[in-house]
Amino acid sequence: MTAAQHPAPRPPRFGVNYTPTAGWFHHWLDFDLDAVRADLDSVAALGLDHVRVFPLWPVFQPNRTLIRPRAVEQLAALVDAAGERGLDVAVDGLQGHLSSFDFQPSWIQSWHRRNMFTDPDVVDGQAAYLRTLAGALHGRANFLGMTVGNEVNQFSGEPHPDPDLATPEQVDAWLRRMLDACEQGAPGRLNLHASYDAAWYLDEHPFTPWHSARIGAATAVHSWVFNGTAQRYGAHSTATAQHAAYLVELAKAWAQDPHRPVWLQEVGAPAPHITAGDAARFTGDTVAAVLDCPDVWGVTWWCSHDVDRSLADFPELEYGLGLLTTDRRVKPAGARIADVAARVRAGWRPPLPRTTAVVVATGDEVTSPKRSVCAPGGPVFEAFMRLAEDGARPTTVLAERAGDAAHLAARGITEVLHPDDVR
Repeated sequence: MTAAQHPAPRPPRFGVNYTPTAGWFHHWLDFDLDAVRADLDSVAALGLDHVRVFPLWPVFQPNRTLIRPRAVEQLAALVDAAGERGLDVAVDGLQGHLSSFDFQPSWIQSWHRRNMFTDPDVVDGQAAYLRTLAGALHGRANFLGMTVGNEVNQFSGEPHPDPDLATPEQVDAWLRRMLDACEQGAPGRLNLHASYDAAWYLDEHPFTPWHSARIGAATAVHSWVFNGTAQRYGAHSTATAQHAAYLVELAKAWAQDPHRPVWLQEVGAPAPHITAGDAARFTGDTVAAVLDCPDVWGVTWWCSHDVDRSLADFPELEYGLGLLTTDRRVKPAGARIADVAARVRAGWRPPLPRTTAVVVATGDEVTSPKRSVCAPGGPVFEAFMRLAEDGARPTTVLAERAGDAAHLAARGITEVLHPDDVR
């Protein structure tokens, strides 16, 4: 698609990753639609426009050939309840991994141990599951689309204690098969996949930037400053405030479409790196930086509500990430998001192109074996943040395209800098 064929830019969407107040994601075991409705009322009261929801894979598909109809009906009821409150819904399928816990069905574990990315029977079962969920929701106007799963790339290698190893080529085939299933169930929706930042930062990780930027209807990025950014640079640093914007702009280096939408699908204010008293400031700074990036589909904060302290064994930071408390009171970060969303609705102008690009050289644009140059502390990251600190609005470009005049022009880039050029 050429720039001339693209629709006019529209304001970014604002939403939350929905964490139920009653039972966290275990609520699917004791589904209470009234509790869900009350949660969604509190989300809608913030002036947000969408939620991202997480069916638990082993609850919905406890056997490879059993996708529980009652669970699918409950998901549909949640989507309908959201629609009644003016909220659109994006649904993740393979959960997969959530807040340090893995949720995989028994039919790929222990005595039935099979690789989730390469075993033909497992892949067939996953495709059937995604197609079923997508098909059940496709007729609903407020259904946005499917995400294959939440950060499923963490299953594919270190530091997972029992990884399902795969090559980039096998991952490519798996992602395309999963997204084909989503398209069969819900054609033309916002069907995509999502990785945690190993895809962008970890050398030789099998899920690659190419996969994120080339497969699916949009590119998803998940920004967490506990990845070394806040530790290295400090909570009040430019690097910490700009980390989410950096991932948005880094993603564009690999995209074929110069205006491919980028969805900041997860971002939050994790303690102790961001203190509770500083969460609103961090939230405002992060969102302001992202809103200065062209082609942002939306910002979906992690998460809607805090995790109830009666639930055990979560990492400490997970308990307080909500914009609302477990009794649905608005926290300062929630008020900040509500204010930003209201101001964008009242009047929004698309950001100007970012004209200065930092060159990204990862060894090969398809497999990118040397991605650590992009990670916190790496030369690309450092150059980007130095430019941002000096008031510039940098983006990135692959070394393979740094001399491509047509590519640079399509993105509005007029200056190309190698990391060593930035002092």
